[in-house]
Amino acid sequence: MSLTAAAKRRYATKAYDPSRTIAQETVDELLELLHHSPSSVNSQPWHFVVASTAEGKARLAKGTQGNFAYNEPKVLNASHVVLFCARTDITPEHMTALLDQEERDGRFAKPEARAAQHATRAGYVDLHRYEHKDLPHWMEKQVYLAAGTLLLGAAAAGIDATPMEGFDAKALDQALGLRERGLTSVVMVALGYRSDSDFNAGLPKSRLPKETLFTFL
Repeated sequence: MSLTAAAKRRYATKAYDPSRTIAQETVDELLELLHHSPSSVNSQPWHFVVASTAEGKARLAKGTQGNFAYNEPKVLNASHVVLFCARTDITPEHMTALLDQEERDGRFAKPEARAAQHATRAGYVDLHRYEHKDLPHWMEKQVYLAAGTLLLGAAAAGIDATPMEGFDAKALDQALGLRERGLTSVVMVALGYRSDSDFNAGLPKSRLPKETLFTFL
């Protein structure tokens, strides 16, 4: 399937078939894709909580109570659910961990290259921390890059998916102990196979005309 065909095929699935489970090989491939998601200056300010068991999905469903109850069946009936978390801060320890991993992966041909990489990344972090004063928002942007990567990858693999912002992030942060780990929940993505009862499956995809969306210079 071409990427364009995958993009046209995918939609926000509204109901899942709880009897169908994604093959582990496919799950592993999607997680590998997620692992290689892009981020600004390779900051990787994220963490992914993956629920595949009934118990795990029930824990994530605790965030879909009250006003978000319409999302509870998606979480419980999907094959897998991924909770995308952002760091609450980019700490010196995280910056060092990034550099150490880049060095292990052979990205620094010379010692000064490590220092240059650190200076560049720190410059962006400080820009958003002190000048734009939007560091949490900047980190969330990177998380959404990862979410988009997973959505397109799932579509290419023939897996249905639903991105969800409709959940109580504070409740999930507390239930999973995320704040204590320097994390906060941002968005969830359910993965699985659509149910025959999914009304959205039969509706045509709708996008604004290309001529209103593209400017060619």
